[in-house]
Amino acid sequence: MKKSTGLLRIFNAIKYSLKGLKSAIKHETAFRQELIVLGVAYIIVMLVDFSIYERILLLGSIGVVMITELINSAIECVVDRIGHERHELSGRAKDYGSAAVFLSLLLTITLWIYLFSCHFFS
Repeated sequence: MKKSTGLLRIFNAIKYSLKGLKSAIKHETAFRQELIVLGVAYIIVMLVDFSIYERILLLGSIGVVMITELINSAIECVVDRIGHERHELSGRAKDYGSAAVFLSLLLTITLWIYLFSCHFFS
């Protein structure tokens, strides 16, 4: 099979990325929940008088959680595709992905608490 090049390669990459997002929305509950949180967060961030840099940090932090969730979901899909029998490495791979999501959530929560407390209590 001949690989596409130039603009066709870019269009194909966009098509596959959108297919991945559609699949994540359909199959991944956590991703759907994070998408809702992003929508609510966007409204909150636009209603509060944050600087552009604070807005970028607040919304970007949720974007990092969503990206991490997609990577975690990809790891889980690959591990589950290989087999459902228990294996130490499979378990560790899934745990590492989960830990990455947890750390991204912890970072996001810390950032939100800090920026809101600086904005309202300083």
